[in-house]
Amino acid sequence: MYQPLNITVAACIFAVGKYIRLLQQVLESAEKHFMVGYRVNYYIFTDQPDKCPQLALGSGGSIFLLAFLSFNRWQEISLRRMEFIRKAIEDRIHHGAHYIFNIDSDTVFENHFGAEALGELVGSLHPWFYDFSRDRFTNERRPASRAYVSNTEGDFYYIGALYGGSVEAVYRLTKTIEVELNTDKQNDIESAWQEESHLNRYFLQFKPTKVLSPEYVWDKLRGNPPEHIRVVRLATIIKNKKELRPN
Repeated sequence: MYQPLNITVAACIFAVGKYIRLLQQVLESAEKHFMVGYRVNYYIFTDQPDKCPQLALGSGGSIFLLAFLSFNRWQEISLRRMEFIRKAIEDRIHHGAHYIFNIDSDTVFENHFGAEALGELVGSLHPWFYDFSRDRFTNERRPASRAYVSNTEGDFYYIGALYGGSVEAVYRLTKTIEVELNTDKQNDIESAWQEESHLNRYFLQFKPTKVLSPEYVWDKLRGNPPEHIRVVRLATIIKNKKELRPN
């Protein structure tokens, strides 16, 4: 008889500023669809812990609230996430999880998202660029940046809203990208799409062992998915970014 793996998955979600409003729906949808039957611990990085929803979790999971800083620029939030995930892995997550995913707070799970998505290093195809040629990817094109990718490089363009893998692999990823982000900052460079630009550079050098198709993260602003994407498992929601973001 088949026995499911006894694993724990860590889900990192940043709910900073007005994005705290979106936290409940992503958590509630995750409890319905994300790694059901496995223990899932949620690590919520927030500057407003008193506004985090109280949910009863299944499979023995827990919610951990981790302090994050308030910033006047949303770009600064993006630039600091790798640092905070790296610290959380060192301080907490490596003791209590086998796998880890970073999941954006402005998403909602719509269908089963299970163990088939697990892997040593997991990247997700960007729903706006998966069917584009590499010269149309929005990689960082300035050679001075540590995130630089030329228009002749790269198999895919990966979205920063969903990536993961084993705790050890994601630790290496976050630690490396944190250093690269700091190097760019010292050189007064901010990459085109902050952490996402550096994530794509990292995946160019260290290929994901599993690549998730756009059914695992679809952008509703692109409309209904084409026929070959038969199910949407995680979707970014339509929202007023100008109202939610600090700048």
